[in-house]
Amino acid sequence: MTMKQIEINVPEAVVPYANVEGERAVLLRNAMLLYPYIKNDTISHGKAAEMLGIPKMELIELYGSLGIAYFDMTEEELAEDLATLNKVGSVAVC
Repeated sequence: MTMKQIEINVPEAVVPYANVEGERAVLLRNAMLLYPYIKNDTISHGKAAEMLGIPKMELIELYGSLGIAYFDMTEEELAEDLATLNKVGSVAVC
């Protein structure tokens, strides 16, 4: 994967957290830079993983280790989806 260096302005207190070393720390920082774009549906988890050069499941696990859930549903949305699944599952196929 080709890497590019960029320069960004951050508050001085942020520098120790943005200027990281080590493969894992760099991956984590870059994944967190992409997360808002996943959250607002600009890119998918798969696209973000591709951009980071890792498998999608590894990215999902990385976010999970930080407490960021892959599924972002309310209990009501989940109940509605389960009801729909139960309804569709009970329909006989001819």
